[in-house]
Amino acid sequence: MTLTSILSAADIANALKDCQAPDSFGQKKFFQICGLCKKTPKEVTEVFHILDNDQSGFIEEEELKFFLQRFSPSARVLTAAETKAFLKAADDDDDGKIGAEGDFQLLTDSLID
Repeated sequence: MTLTSILSAADIANALKDCQAPDSFGQKKFFQICGLCKKTPKEVTEVFHILDNDQSGFIEEEELKFFLQRFSPSARVLTAAETKAFLKAADDDDDGKIGAEGDFQLLTDSLID
């Protein structure tokens, strides 16, 4: 499974374009532009598993800085400040990582209008 089997390639491109400059990434806006906040819980979980590079069931801080590159290999890495802000917003249980069923799902659910 690929991200473009769940999200539109055009929406992904638009989301990446919106945060090209360092320190311009915001997970809420990125998820809205790429369409993730409109997906079902099952689809959100599938996206999480694609983004979980080491398939540990968690996205750790080291993986998170390469978040944009999981959408496109030519995308930039997140800055340290962006990575920490993203982790803080998504790590609901303060364990230093983002889990699929709890943290990531809660993060995307909070974006639904």
